[in-house]
Amino acid sequence: MPSSGEYNHVPSSSTPARSQRSRKRRSPAKPQPVKQSLFDQVGVTAVDPAPFADLGLPDELVTALKNDGLTEAFPIQAAAIPDALTGRDVLGRGQTGSGKTLAFGLPLLAMQTEAARPMHPRALVLVPTRELATQVTNSLKPMAKVLGRYVREVVGGTSFNRQVDTLRRGVDVLVATPGRLADHVRQGTCVLSEVERTALDEADQMADMGFLPQVRQLLDLVPTGGQRFLFSATLDGDVDKLVDRYMNDPVVHSLAPPSASVDNMDHHQFLVQSTEKQAVLAQIGARDGRTIMFVRTKHHADRLSKKLRAVGVAAGALHGGKAQNARTRILDEFKSGDTTTLVATNVAARGIHIDDVSLVVHVEPPSDPKDYLHRAGRTARAGAAGTVVTLVTEEQRQDFRTMAKQAGVETTTSEIRPLAPELVKVTGAREPSGTPQPQPQQQRTQQKPAQARNRRPSSGNATNGQPSSGRNANRGGSGRGGNARNNPRRRSPQR
Repeated sequence: MPSSGEYNHVPSSSTPARSQRSRKRRSPAKPQPVKQSLFDQVGVTAVDPAPFADLGLPDELVTALKNDGLTEAFPIQAAAIPDALTGRDVLGRGQTGSGKTLAFGLPLLAMQTEAARPMHPRALVLVPTRELATQVTNSLKPMAKVLGRYVREVVGGTSFNRQVDTLRRGVDVLVATPGRLADHVRQGTCVLSEVERTALDEADQMADMGFLPQVRQLLDLVPTGGQRFLFSATLDGDVDKLVDRYMNDPVVHSLAPPSASVDNMDHHQFLVQSTEKQAVLAQIGARDGRTIMFVRTKHHADRLSKKLRAVGVAAGALHGGKAQNARTRILDEFKSGDTTTLVATNVAARGIHIDDVSLVVHVEPPSDPKDYLHRAGRTARAGAAGTVVTLVTEEQRQDFRTMAKQAGVETTTSEIRPLAPELVKVTGAREPSGTPQPQPQQQRTQQKPAQARNRRPSSGNATNGQPSSGRNANRGGSGRGGNARNNPRRRSPQR
């Protein structure tokens, strides 16, 4: 019989070997060093505002900015524009309302020397939502006009065929959501081989929404060596990979971390009974001034908006389930003051840029601190003050406390009831009139047969035009007409 020592060197069965593997798996792993993002490495960039005339922009642009009442650049603009005009890649972070659109948009316009050929844009801006695409386009159009350049948007929810006509006329700066642009690329109605400069705005939101695989596919079609601008609140996960893969030694400007935007706001946690919550929301909605109420689902947005209008509050619902013309109309009514309360899902957390929103209400506490910060960022824009209120029930208190800590937010906590003094003091709540407001006209859900021929191709995500796959992937832009280039009814391209 072998001695016990023999078993220490030559195992006679698989059991000791399995035991050794088990012990190896249980060994504590060596801690891996945490990789610092480029934002963390550079810290906060200290840049003072500066006159646009001192940044190296063409005189025509400086004059156009002055005519719009813009003579002094915000810090993010003063930091990024000179570097961009030298041809450097620029990686930037700035809080909401800090002026990022002009920080990348003005260099895109200023550095373009040749007009775009039909279907071959010279500059590309990728954004996560339709609303943000419209905001960027509207901001750049007046500046482009003085240079004889064309800025147009390509987003889901609008006519594919009209977008084809626009692209065939030639677009110098194309602002697009990833899904709809991928549709055009697949149909051959947009070619990215002549794009010289590309900007990615709100890259972290595109990552959160699952668009980065699509973004990478599009960037792979853009010529290498072109200039890149990327603006993002964070560089975690896939956004950092975008920087590594597509940017060449970028100059980094980090004006503020996402949590910095909370400094210009008053944050309140209102403890409320579930049975009294609707009455409290109606009284808040009846206040003077613009109010945005954030909810989690499109059904909740529609339901709350309907209830508010029933008691006299001019409210509108904004979410990804609405057609683009309905979303545009609702935003226009909110901007004009015809609607004073906007009930929105996260589609508006970064997509709408409206001044004078003095109050943001989280109807339900968001679970993600990033959602809280970006929703809150709809108020206190460009240095203005604002108030953020979160309605919290007893069972939500602990979760909200954890989320607020992660977001770097300190809140004032109050127990409130309808028309409680603290509620009135903080929000300006008052009793609604009780006179029902007319409901918005319902959108038609069915199309006439003649209209059906002009439907756009299926784009998956209703909010951002994410293209479908499989059998619909190769269908033409006109639904039944195939590739738009082969449609004899197309009028010839015109500038």
